[in-house]
Amino acid sequence: MKFGLCYFPTDYGMGPAEVAAAAEERGFESLFFCEHTHIPTSRRTPYPLGGELPKEYLHTYDPFVACTVAAAATSRLKIGTGICLVVQRDPITTAKEVASVDRLSGGRFLFGVGAGWNREEMANHGTDPRTRMALMTERLAAMRQIWTTDEAEYHGRFVDFDPIWSYPKPLQSPLPVLVGGMGPTVEDRIVAVGDGWLAESVPLEELDEFADRVARLQQRAAEAGRGRIPVTMFDAPTEAGMAERYQAAGVDRFLFQLPNGDTPGVARDLDRLADRIH
Repeated sequence: MKFGLCYFPTDYGMGPAEVAAAAEERGFESLFFCEHTHIPTSRRTPYPLGGELPKEYLHTYDPFVACTVAAAATSRLKIGTGICLVVQRDPITTAKEVASVDRLSGGRFLFGVGAGWNREEMANHGTDPRTRMALMTERLAAMRQIWTTDEAEYHGRFVDFDPIWSYPKPLQSPLPVLVGGMGPTVEDRIVAVGDGWLAESVPLEELDEFADRVARLQQRAAEAGRGRIPVTMFDAPTEAGMAERYQAAGVDRFLFQLPNGDTPGVARDLDRLADRIH
């Protein structure tokens, strides 16, 4: 089992470079940064976890900038997005950002992606929430063309461009794309354009059902001529003994949610979580 962290890098909390260095020092394998470009003040879309939206959603750094400074402060830690809202990003620009971070980090980038939940946020970027899954799939497919082809082109319903030159290319080949989500069609997107599943934490009483779902995903991957699909669990439980139980269900990487805060507070949380991996 690999153990990593997910963190909201904000303009008032412990900085991403400092968090990354501290995480590497404590033996964590990876650090994923969350993304929201903005939060509409209307707040018509409810917070999925209920209650008031936490303050950090309004104050996040751009994840690629956060990943860059985190990579510069470390030498072994894998750096990732958890998740990058690709339905709110131009695919040509995003492909270059991903490839740049991967090369500058020495091939340590993990591209966690998703379609998001805030419908007003999407709409402000010109995205129709009703077609966001299809849009995400096309944008990821187009980015793969850019990463792997000298003269890349893509012609789809939502993404359409003639041959282009775009460098640098990622150092990793293939660059790991971890598709986030728990909806009924997420497996389709993983098999089509993903290299891993970034799943959300499930209660212990639902673990058997989750294990069955992982098994069906692996069967689909095999039928498609794919190797085993690694499974990463976001917001993983921190109780003792849980990692072994979820590993038996098919989980390969645990991502603990690291609370945002000032440097002393985050350092204490890092120490607490590090006790779970040693």
